[in-house]
Amino acid sequence: VQLQASGGGLVQAGGSLRLSCAASGGMFSTLVMGWFRQAPGKEREFVAAISWNGDNTDYGDPVKGRFTMSRDNAKKTVHLQMNSLKPEDTAVYYCAARRSSVVATTPQAFGDWGQGTLVTVSS
Repeated sequence: VQLQASGGGLVQAGGSLRLSCAASGGMFSTLVMGWFRQAPGKEREFVAAISWNGDNTDYGDPVKGRFTMSRDNAKKTVHLQMNSLKPEDTAVYYCAARRSSVVATTPQAFGDWGQGTLVTVSS
């Protein structure tokens, strides 16, 4: 499956952004989808994941209560609504797909990756 992330940009602390990831090819509705991020000099970090039908979601501790992941299987897209953004949320955000019905939180569990979209939060 091919993934294309979009929606990144520059925002002030406390603001909001909505990231999108469009998929093509593959059986999108059967895939677990995830968002990860990577800041300069840091390892790739789990942000959020969602089950194939959207019933189950999981979030990394730093974003719980601020970020919401959703999916639209008919449009083959996932979204990440990011509210109350902080400077430490600055990173390249990647969407990823996992060919399994089990939600996972490690990068190694996801086999397909998009190109990333940069989010910069100014203080």
